[in-house]
Amino acid sequence: MTASPLFTDLYQLTMMQGYHAHGLHAAEAVFDLYFRRAPFQGRYAVWAGLEPALDLLEGLHFAEDDLAYLDTLGLFKPAFLDALRGWRFTGRVTAFREGRVVFPHEPLLTVTAPLWEAQLVETALLNTLNFQTLVATKTARCVLAAEASPHGGQVVEFGARRAQGPDGAISAARAAFVGGAVGTSDVEAGRRYGMPVSGTHAHAWVESFEDELTAFRAYAALYPDTTTLLLDTVDTLRSGLPNALTVARELRASGHELRGVRLDSGDLAYLSRHIRAALDAAGFPEVRILASNDLSESVIASVIAEGGRVDVYGVGTQLVTAGGEGGGALGGVYKLAALGGVPKMKLTGDPAKSSLPGTKRVWRAADTGGEFALDVLTLGDEPRAGERVSDPTNPLRSTLLPDGLTWADAREVVMEGGRRTASPETLTDAQARAREELNRLPAGTRRPLNPHLYRVSLGADVAALRDRVADSLRAHAG
Repeated sequence: MTASPLFTDLYQLTMMQGYHAHGLHAAEAVFDLYFRRAPFQGRYAVWAGLEPALDLLEGLHFAEDDLAYLDTLGLFKPAFLDALRGWRFTGRVTAFREGRVVFPHEPLLTVTAPLWEAQLVETALLNTLNFQTLVATKTARCVLAAEASPHGGQVVEFGARRAQGPDGAISAARAAFVGGAVGTSDVEAGRRYGMPVSGTHAHAWVESFEDELTAFRAYAALYPDTTTLLLDTVDTLRSGLPNALTVARELRASGHELRGVRLDSGDLAYLSRHIRAALDAAGFPEVRILASNDLSESVIASVIAEGGRVDVYGVGTQLVTAGGEGGGALGGVYKLAALGGVPKMKLTGDPAKSSLPGTKRVWRAADTGGEFALDVLTLGDEPRAGERVSDPTNPLRSTLLPDGLTWADAREVVMEGGRRTASPETLTDAQARAREELNRLPAGTRRPLNPHLYRVSLGADVAALRDRVADSLRAHAG
């Protein structure tokens, strides 16, 4: 995304001017980015968007035309605008690596920087990370549904025309790949991110010729080794399938093979069963069946449950718009946790919206089989067996940590002094990490309906700090 400092909410800039006027702008601030509820009525999310976010932070600065525009608003004093000329992001970022599974109430990304730097980047970070994490999670759910088929299944991102503008389409394609999609129909996303691109032809291609068979033959002649034929322009089983078989035989006779057929309407389970049987009987078991038409994880699961034989699911609208129950947006927030070494928290009248003070670490436990068991937040050392930990939303719900767990620091410093600590990762690295992490989640946590809760708990030191800061705030408020 373009690194514009004006891609922010106005109040970030008005607060920055206030910090500058009161001498607070250089105080070291700690902000945590997290979400309170997992999307799609699930229990986990797939973390995505970190590399674009780091790109943004590295390139952020105020150009003269940015400052000229701010001057026209009549809100900003010359001394503040002049100070912005040398503004750069110089902070530290601690975060989960892309592709990791993450959970509510834990800091996914922590910014430690001068207050006016950490404040300005809030909007852009939330925009980038909320959306890409949401789409990556939706994709992972679709991929898990497709792979549950006894015959296997893959997902391709098909959603550019229904996305929230060009930037949304490109970001969604990228996030979908992190979540497990094997490719995209969006050529610009393929160029920008090195993703495989795929496509068939539209109904308009068939309608542009005198008949369906002529249209199929013309397409196959152009792309003899990569042809996938759309079967439902006229009649899927009575016209599209017989004509596709004719072209498949003609391609084989000339030393080529039909790659696939596509369904874009009708009863996908019924049609794909009949098409699979016909292709196999005709000697074309390698021809793959691709299905599209407003697919989601629930539709994919239904097709499989009814005996469908789809090999590739082209998921579009539901993926790029993150539709479905509990979708639409990820409620990620960005809250001040410390300023000048003093812990800070939002107390509020709604306990569920209170934030956690202090600079925290996120520890992830695995059992003896390598399966993830729970995450614990502490202020320092790793948790130990026998220690009491509590629920972030209900202090009365606590438990003792069991023996036999192996703990690992779940996050790492990915930016120091405003610069990456390592070279950017590839999308295939993030995708491979997501696959591994999902495989290590308890099966009950992965399931789409009524999933098991994955526990995120507070160590005793974090809980005690929260209580002390809360008591202090209440005392000052009378």
